[in-house]
Amino acid sequence: MTEVKTDCPINLTGEAINEFRKIFAEKNLDNQHGLRVGVKGGGCAGFSYMLGFDTLKEGDETFEIDGLKIYMNKAHALYLAGMEIAYENGLNARGFSFNNPNADKTCGCGTSFSA
Repeated sequence: MTEVKTDCPINLTGEAINEFRKIFAEKNLDNQHGLRVGVKGGGCAGFSYMLGFDTLKEGDETFEIDGLKIYMNKAHALYLAGMEIAYENGLNARGFSFNNPNADKTCGCGTSFSA
């Protein structure tokens, strides 16, 4: 049994939580799945964000935000601590956005950063 922590290093806006729940239901996922948040090398600024539904992997920590299960590799917390994920659904922008205080610079697409 994996310990579920409530002190998640990231924050999700209410709109983002609602959109993640909607996607989770549309994909008809079971309770073994959670939202994976992480980073990977690449992108025009050095790192790219990873965001999607996945199952628990070795090296993961499990968090819960407002009933939503979050999986994050322990090593990624260094790059993501304090980050906020929001969901925009307006005329000028639609989709998830990342506000990461650890990013030295970000690219124009908003999904790539350097730290």
